[in-house]
Amino acid sequence: MTDCLFCKIVSGDVPAKVVRSSDRALAFRDINPQAPTHVLVIPKDHHPTVGELAAADAELLAEVLREAHEVAADEGIAGTGYRVVFNTGAQAGQTVFHVHAHVLGGRGLNWPPG
Repeated sequence: MTDCLFCKIVSGDVPAKVVRSSDRALAFRDINPQAPTHVLVIPKDHHPTVGELAAADAELLAEVLREAHEVAADEGIAGTGYRVVFNTGAQAGQTVFHVHAHVLGGRGLNWPPG
């Protein structure tokens, strides 16, 4: 999609602080971090929501989750705990409609979240 911010990051047209990249997924730092570690993991292919990705390509969704765990390991938070969040839909806070997992950690994360 030509107007999708995350597709532009995947193509290199928009810069990002990339922390991991695989054949089908990309992880980069959130520009408005909500925790000491706040990384977004996206599929390189465009899928608007996690539900649509799950229906279209369950293996790609699994790869996004594997990469989320690898980000946590690389950031040193896998052992202490981290949260993976998919906001799905505007009411849930999704602002970029290219599915993305938020990997958050490095501080205590309260429940319920917000």
